[in-house]
Amino acid sequence: MLAFIVVLILAGLGYTGATLYFSNQYYNETTQRLHANLAQDLIDEKFVNESPIDSVGNVNKALFGDIMHDMMAVNKAIEVYLLDTKGNVQYSVVLDHSDPDKTQEKVSLEPITNFIANKGQRYVLGDDPRNKEEKKIFSAAKFEKGGKEGYIYIVLAGQDYTKTKSLLLNGYSQKLGLGISMLTLVFAGILGLFSIWYLTKNLREINYAAERFQEGDLQYRINENEKTDLTGLAQTFNSMADTIVSDMDRIKSLEKLRTELIANISHDLRTPLAIIQGYIETLQIKDEHLTEVQRNNYLNKINSSSERLSKLIGQLFEYSKLEANQIQPVKEPFLISELANDIHRNYQMLAAKKQIDLKLEMAEKTPLVFADISLVERAIQNLMDNALKFTPEHGEVVVSIKPSVTDVEITIKDSGPGIAKENQHLVFERYRQTKTGKEKEGAGLGLAIVRKIMDLHNASINVLSQPNQGTAFSFSLPVYQLG
Repeated sequence: MLAFIVVLILAGLGYTGATLYFSNQYYNETTQRLHANLAQDLIDEKFVNESPIDSVGNVNKALFGDIMHDMMAVNKAIEVYLLDTKGNVQYSVVLDHSDPDKTQEKVSLEPITNFIANKGQRYVLGDDPRNKEEKKIFSAAKFEKGGKEGYIYIVLAGQDYTKTKSLLLNGYSQKLGLGISMLTLVFAGILGLFSIWYLTKNLREINYAAERFQEGDLQYRINENEKTDLTGLAQTFNSMADTIVSDMDRIKSLEKLRTELIANISHDLRTPLAIIQGYIETLQIKDEHLTEVQRNNYLNKINSSSERLSKLIGQLFEYSKLEANQIQPVKEPFLISELANDIHRNYQMLAAKKQIDLKLEMAEKTPLVFADISLVERAIQNLMDNALKFTPEHGEVVVSIKPSVTDVEITIKDSGPGIAKENQHLVFERYRQTKTGKEKEGAGLGLAIVRKIMDLHNASINVLSQPNQGTAFSFSLPVYQLG
């Protein structure tokens, strides 16, 4: 408001100054136009019978005394000067000519010749013989009398007029300035207050929304934000509020998952540790009474539990690095068919042990793919572990490789219990395990790791499953383009 008032005051002063300046210009131009022929009229009237300069070159002072007397009777602001053809002032009753050694006053002839050429119809300012620093409005005409030439130069706003005008103008400017400034302040102040109230209405609404949001009303939004004067700010606030709420929901979800993780990890770590501890205590207590077969069985149980524990810890470590973006793919061209053959051979013994038929289906010629071979191998291994874990005895697991022009699709399909449709979106979430009626090992990180690996390759993994009809996981890798 203070800035606004200062601007109004400056505007009022500027308007007052501009008004006075242009009013003065208008008055001067009007005065000059009205008296444009004054010098010529003086010559036509006074120089008919008499010459302003006699035959010996002396100025007819008596004539000029009568001229000045007549002029001042009409207008006291007028000053009459007699000029020679070079612009030197030869005589004027307003100047002191008593000192013969005094330098003659001189005025510029250029404004005079312009004035005469335009017949006084163009606004021209000339020199003031009494004050070289000022320019004045004038009337001028050239005369020829008795073989003598020169100019009659009449200043229309003489020194006395200028002083009087200056005194009056100061008072007038004060009154005008004060009046206009006050009027401007009152009118602009009312208009400004209304404008500020109107313009800040939407800002107050945004401020109110922010206060509501701060007080805990997280669902409050600015209605019809596209119709406000601050559409961008209103939309930004609504978007910010949505983002904050979304982030809060995500934090709550992460906190819930963290709690679940602690519970799951505690359970999964406690179980193998308890088994290991129990069998070790048994060996310590009953070592002398155990047969060789019993001792080997206990050691196998301890080894199996330690492997399970090591696998779980390895998965946690691997997923944490993927989650923290500490692993970056090193992509290179390789044959996916060779990788699939190697994995198929490695899992044949485990599949045979569980009496599962493990098949590999692929075309005779498979193109090179462009990806990180170690990460792709890890993803296929996790999918194979998952398939073998959920496939019952005498079941079937099929690995298929299907090439196309731009990519190669890899699918791992099992004949397990399948996944209900409402649970399919959960299988890739960390620490989630779907209920299939079968006891499972691990913390549900295997498929979460697969999805992270696919994200690093800008690929997606899909699941196709129906209860009691098995489950198929598939993903695609881009074909390597030569050149």
